[in-house]
Amino acid sequence: MPKPYFLTSAADKKGFLRPDKPVIAVSGRSNVGKSSFINMLAGQKGLARTSAEPGRTRLINYFDFGDYILADLPGYGYARVSQAEKAKWARLLESFFSPPYMPAHVFALADIRHAPSADDQTMIGFLYAARVPFTIVATKADKLAKTRRIPAARALAAAFKTGEGNVLITSAAEGLGKESALSLAAEVCARSQAALFAEEEEAE
Repeated sequence: MPKPYFLTSAADKKGFLRPDKPVIAVSGRSNVGKSSFINMLAGQKGLARTSAEPGRTRLINYFDFGDYILADLPGYGYARVSQAEKAKWARLLESFFSPPYMPAHVFALADIRHAPSADDQTMIGFLYAARVPFTIVATKADKLAKTRRIPAARALAAAFKTGEGNVLITSAAEGLGKESALSLAAEVCARSQAALFAEEEEAE
């Protein structure tokens, strides 16, 4: 994989990218570890920068990972953000998850140590309603004893009403889950390529 790099940021629909390769989005609460997860995948500590104050990132940040684009979505659930700002974020994400910008897949991050918040449930419910494929990425597994990780992942699967196999246990500190996430991204690219090929054949 070529060295991933930052592409651009989008503050509104006008800035959304429509690349000729799949877009994989990364969603999650503020402080769930989105930047750390992205940096782990990239093998670079400073590619995605962590804001000093949670909830400050109001942009969609795009990164080029070679075969696909990774889109880092604004973190949600930070209490000190105004209702007007939350509504603005909601409109931004609603536009992002609509054609022709809809991503091929979403890495939906959730802290493995805690039950999903109402905002987490809202996000996953939205993905179900929009029929966007997603994988739950259970972050910060290094904060749990190894014997507690699988039961905690099962609890997340049950809470989000998804299969246990759709929960990926990760730890940026340990590098846990990196290869599995990269393999999943490769599968997403392969499926997108196959779908594009099928559409081209139908058009002929």
